[in-house]
Amino acid sequence: MELLERIQYIMKLNNLTPSAFADKIEVPRSSISHLLSGRNKPSLEFVQKVIYAFPKISADWLLYGETKTNDTPFHESTNQREEKTPSPTPLNIETGSKKIKKIVVFYEDNTFEEFINN
Repeated sequence: MELLERIQYIMKLNNLTPSAFADKIEVPRSSISHLLSGRNKPSLEFVQKVIYAFPKISADWLLYGETKTNDTPFHESTNQREEKTPSPTPLNIETGSKKIKKIVVFYEDNTFEEFINN
């Protein structure tokens, strides 16, 4: 099953039309249309929005179609996101006039973590 098929599966499982799915993950409806027609491929931002909108879905399953042993594509946890490590202490690094907005760290086990500067 490809990523697009897994997205369609999520839509079917939740009884969502492409328009309703787009509204739920907060993307333009045309984005879903382009994905479903094969014109575009999902971006990292798109995948992140799906994971945030459907927190019970395993990121490994969504991205790779894989789950850990004895795992299902859906987490049994609540809507709260689990933090694996404590938030890092902010560093004051001079970057000129630019400020860091977001850092995404990708791990070898195909997971990722996002740090957002408020």
